[in-house]
Amino acid sequence: MTTTYPLRVITADQVDAWARMVTTTYGQDWIEGGLRNAAVSLDPGRTLAAFDGGDIVGGASVYGRVMTVPGATVPVAGITLVAVLPTHRRRGILTAMMREQLTGLYESGGEPVAALNAAEATIYGRFGYGVASQVAEIRGDKRFMALRPGADLGDGTIRLLGRQEALPLLEKTYDVARRGGAGWVDRTERFWRARLADGERVREGGGTALRFAVHTEPGGEVSGYVLYRSRQKVVRVVELVSTTRQAYAALWRFLIDLDAHTGLSYDGAVDEPLKHLLADPRAAHTTVVDNLWVRLVDVPRALAVRRYSAPLDVVVEVRDAFCPWNAGRYRLRAGGEAVTCERTRAAADLRLTSAELGAAYLGGTTLSSLAAAGRVEELRPGAVAATSAAFRGEREPFHPSGAAFPAF
Repeated sequence: MTTTYPLRVITADQVDAWARMVTTTYGQDWIEGGLRNAAVSLDPGRTLAAFDGGDIVGGASVYGRVMTVPGATVPVAGITLVAVLPTHRRRGILTAMMREQLTGLYESGGEPVAALNAAEATIYGRFGYGVASQVAEIRGDKRFMALRPGADLGDGTIRLLGRQEALPLLEKTYDVARRGGAGWVDRTERFWRARLADGERVREGGGTALRFAVHTEPGGEVSGYVLYRSRQKVVRVVELVSTTRQAYAALWRFLIDLDAHTGLSYDGAVDEPLKHLLADPRAAHTTVVDNLWVRLVDVPRALAVRRYSAPLDVVVEVRDAFCPWNAGRYRLRAGGEAVTCERTRAAADLRLTSAELGAAYLGGTTLSSLAAAGRVEELRPGAVAATSAAFRGEREPFHPSGAAFPAF
């Protein structure tokens, strides 16, 4: 804990002052609702503040979630709303808050993994976070978008519903889908309220209210939905979730066929199937950027909870200056559902830092690509290839976070 700017967990009556600090840092206006979406999900007991006298000058919060990882789910500390007032930059406040958070998680036996969406890509690597998933920013001109001939749309139907009628259907469908996708997190009532917030700030100036389209199978089961709004003749897809490939295709045809719109935008997975559905895959332009940054708080616990795509027996030497309790050598053995990760004195096969482990944790970023960049050192021939293959997931990880608060 820094002595110049002491860190304390906020109390319920300090939420407004804390939120004003966050919105001031990010150039928003609390009075106009800049952070009111987060207020419904914020946990004061897990929200840290840095004080200068009686004033809050920095802060960071934790959302306790459950995240899907390859073959399993794991409790994850969602780090969010990290801010330091511009008047107090470069004074060690951010570093002190990050250390306080991670140390507290480890010493309390809390979540073994932390994750966040980074406002800037150069900040969190020094705290041991690595880019574990990316997002594909898909933009298209609907006048040139059409599904390929023979696309399987199934026999379902799509209905436009009101918020209250749609919500229980969305909740059920999302919960089924998120269990099969690495990077997805659970979404309880308070997070649904934040996700579906529909104020003027969320609409990005002049956008329409959120629309709810639900895909239903002939037997009545809901197998997909899309949340979208319109702005300046562009269909902005806020979230598209499906549990069958037919529902996925049908929902995209519905969006492409919407009248009076020429553009379409959607932030999806890097391996989004949409381009394979289109007659002209060039009609959808994609820009890939970092999405979810992952940090292993407790290396052996985190590595033992997930599953691996191939048998593995490897000794990994971890370097972790920021969380020194993680430093050392671990023998990771995996065979089907049996996974162990224990400290060892055996010679290491690989050497890397916690940031590389975090990057590879969800099965997206490969250890082979990190090794090619000089970030993973191979100490036994063949160890990188075997370990990289075992860490890979079936699909690219994806974290369906919104642009609105909360960020995680």
